[in-house]
Amino acid sequence: MKNVLSIQSHVVYGHAGNSAAVFPMQRLGVQVWPIHTVQFSNHTQYGQWQGQALRDEDISLLPQGLAAIGVLSSCDAVLTGYLGSVEQAARVLDAVAQVKAANPAALYLCDPVMSHDAKRCVVDAGIERFLRREMPRAADILAPNHTELEKLAGGALRTFDEALAACRSLLELGPSVILVKHLEFVGKPADRFDMLAVTREEAWHGHRPLYPFDLPPVGVGDLLSGIFLARLLQSGSVRTAFEHALAASDGVMRLTRETDSYELQLILAQDEIARPSRHYPARAV
Repeated sequence: MKNVLSIQSHVVYGHAGNSAAVFPMQRLGVQVWPIHTVQFSNHTQYGQWQGQALRDEDISLLPQGLAAIGVLSSCDAVLTGYLGSVEQAARVLDAVAQVKAANPAALYLCDPVMSHDAKRCVVDAGIERFLRREMPRAADILAPNHTELEKLAGGALRTFDEALAACRSLLELGPSVILVKHLEFVGKPADRFDMLAVTREEAWHGHRPLYPFDLPPVGVGDLLSGIFLARLLQSGSVRTAFEHALAASDGVMRLTRETDSYELQLILAQDEIARPSRHYPARAV
């Protein structure tokens, strides 16, 4: 069984951050050790919430506690998402260093969450600078959406070829995989959700239907990162992980749309997560 240390936000109600990533990984048979950077009553796009942040130093201290009981060496990967401060981001890198010292083969998947006006997601400019400067050198896998890929690349990416070239440029900085969780480009059909995975040896492009929502659910990127990492650890294949993430997220989104829900229907769609009913083949590019 694979083990993942997941350092993300958490909500009591609904699914975002760890509450969108932990259960899908567990449903796929991966043991997850969650560290909640914040615990909120609900995600912030409701416009109001209650809760509190974890002390920055605890992000370093909790892995030390795992090391003290002799289990950190069995951690196969670290997964991180939304970060609340530059100090918190620095502590994340310390936690990653602790895991890699205990298990040099462990992977680090960074979802570099940055501001996105259309999604009403606001991230401090200092955090974005930190992510752009540090994470391409620290992460084994970078998992941006299209907007975040543009920020990491330093400019607009209008075509598919430009996005592919940006991924290959980022690989030169250190990561072994770039997973673009939501890819946009001129000419892409409006009712299609595209993804791209690029390594030094291969590149895979795939798509599924994009379902219409009055209010798009939050946490889809967290869901995709968790599923991709879990299946990559299990299979060792980027293509297998990519296709499973694409198909499983389709099942979740389809059932969420059918129930007219604003929150991801992870429990209802749990069998789709484990064994997707539809398959969307990736094509080599």
